[in-house]
Amino acid sequence: MAFKNKLKKDLGLFDVFAISTGAMFSSGFFLLPGIASHYTGPSVFLAYLFAGILILPTMFSIAEISTALPRSGGAYFFLDRSLGPIMGTIGGLGTYFALMLKTAFAIIGIGAYAAIFWEVPTKIVAIVATFFFMILNLIGAKKTSAFQKVFVIFLLIILTTFIIDGFFSIFNTASINKESITSQFTPFFSDGIGGLFTTVGFVFVSYLGLTQIASIAEEIKNPERNIPLGMILSLVVTGLIYGLGVFLMVAVIEPTTLATDMAPAATAATQFFTWLPEKAGVLLMSIAALAAFASTGNAGLLSASRYPFAMGRDKLLPDIFSRIGRKGSPVIAIMFTTVLIILFILLLSEEGIVKLASTFQLLIFIFINFSVIVFRKSKIESYDPGYLSPLYPYMQVAGIVISFILIIYLGWMPILFTTGIVIMGLLWYHFHARGKVKREGAIFHWFALLGQNQDSELENELMTILKEKGLREGDPFDETVINSKISIYKQPVDFKDLLKKVSDNYSAALNLNYKGGIHKLIHSTPDESLISLPGVLVFHARLKEVLNPSMQIVISKNSIEGILPFDDDFDIKRPLHICVFLVNSDNYPKQQLRMLSRLLDILEREDIVKTLINMDSHREIKEYLLQNERFVSIKLKKGTPQSEMIGLQLKDTQLPSDVLVALIERNNKTFAPNGSTVLLKNDILTILGEVKSISKLYNTFMSYEIDD
Repeated sequence: MAFKNKLKKDLGLFDVFAISTGAMFSSGFFLLPGIASHYTGPSVFLAYLFAGILILPTMFSIAEISTALPRSGGAYFFLDRSLGPIMGTIGGLGTYFALMLKTAFAIIGIGAYAAIFWEVPTKIVAIVATFFFMILNLIGAKKTSAFQKVFVIFLLIILTTFIIDGFFSIFNTASINKESITSQFTPFFSDGIGGLFTTVGFVFVSYLGLTQIASIAEEIKNPERNIPLGMILSLVVTGLIYGLGVFLMVAVIEPTTLATDMAPAATAATQFFTWLPEKAGVLLMSIAALAAFASTGNAGLLSASRYPFAMGRDKLLPDIFSRIGRKGSPVIAIMFTTVLIILFILLLSEEGIVKLASTFQLLIFIFINFSVIVFRKSKIESYDPGYLSPLYPYMQVAGIVISFILIIYLGWMPILFTTGIVIMGLLWYHFHARGKVKREGAIFHWFALLGQNQDSELENELMTILKEKGLREGDPFDETVINSKISIYKQPVDFKDLLKKVSDNYSAALNLNYKGGIHKLIHSTPDESLISLPGVLVFHARLKEVLNPSMQIVISKNSIEGILPFDDDFDIKRPLHICVFLVNSDNYPKQQLRMLSRLLDILEREDIVKTLINMDSHREIKEYLLQNERFVSIKLKKGTPQSEMIGLQLKDTQLPSDVLVALIERNNKTFAPNGSTVLLKNDILTILGEVKSISKLYNTFMSYEIDD
């Protein structure tokens, strides 16, 4: 299944870090500590640290599934594809509401801190801010992320200064009474260990920015690196600032005052920043708070709007939500989300918002951890995460148990609300989506091990995602193309003769006999080993005798004659001109799938057959199959910049250290050179390397047309 409504991949590592971090530094730091201290007293800073540690299992699970399924919709998409569309509907609606509630809470904070300086209605300011973020999101995710990065850089500078100055003021100056600080921490647990656990669950919402990354995974470049690394960096930075910053608030604000303080960071700043003019510290922290609330509101609207977009694309919500505007953003989903956030701002209290958001998010965490177990047990080969959660399955079991315990401590009202969302999701699926959705989750593949049915559509979709993700760093696709054996037939050829030659080549190159090697390749069940495209057949297999990937390409100027043994059982799209054989080690099934996906992406190009049969040079064919920004082809001609290489040994050329001359074509023959190969006039060099170096070579040497 290919998606027609695809989002642009604009976001890099710092974008991931900024969106995640910016989504956490708002209510969690500037608004929540005072409310949270009501449940546990001075130990509230420990609750923040414990919450950051306890979210680790779920963070690892989210990172694994996000790198396997980088799709808009985050938790919804995970649950739908693992546990089926019913759970996808429940999880999607629930996470959507949780994100909107958290976003509403953050935007209310804008109004609360603005009221410190101006006599303005808190909720009116919040509504105006919501409309501003809506406009920003409609412009596009990259613009939104650029806005986010400015916020985060500013916040990190201010908060780091706040912490450094705070600890210096407490331990190295006489301006703060040390005895009074000691009394601030007594009693340390105002409501025992139970109160601490309640607070951990309560402040869990402070770390939900980590989950927002999953909802924009489709828009992240190189998700297999940037998602887990960005999440880990964000959690470490946020956890440290939360723990240290809240400790300072507890140290200098009287406990009963802290429990009712809606701006504790600004209150603490009144006793710090003595080196600045009077009230400058309060002003600075208030500006930082406004920036933090703005970043969370901005990132929250960005992430939350991807849930109705993804569910509309999957027909669980009306199709109108999946429409993308000219700027590449889901317009209707953003506008609908804006309206709901405004309703939450008008109707709910701050404490109620936090408890409701935390409870349902914890339930979703239970499902997400279970989803990792389901995907691994399903044995779907195209489930290919670029990051694997450590300590599987113990990490996932721990995540399930932790979330369940914290839900219990949050109380009955949030649990009843969560139950209501679950019932609403079930009813919506039954009356709206059930007849429109014809897929099942990976859990059916797990059941298949017990004799139940599995859903082939899911495997097809995961293969589509695998193709879109592309090769992983280290996959030897380019090397396999460079070393491939090419046979060009200008006269009519019979299938039997063609396969005999391929068999002989494999026998010589891989030390395989006919019965054990190529015979197994072409006589397997066709659905498992053969893919038919217009004019092209692709044979693929994994053999235990093979150590490294190997490829053979057969191109016939005339239609290939004869039939295959399974011609009657398989739809071969004739006339047939190209056969490609890809063999890999049985030890690397995921790598084989990624390389096969890349190969198919090339062979599905328009006019592929016409293009290849008009080529006579092996170098041209291989370059066409490589065709990306990591190679350049250079001809050594007199009167050009590269003429200086003529007569030199390859090892003596002044090429960048991170490039490789992979092929040389000389007198219509192609070979792989070594360091002592002497370069001659009219040699054509195929050079592979890092993008920047290849681009530099292209700009230096390719200011003219190559003619053969």
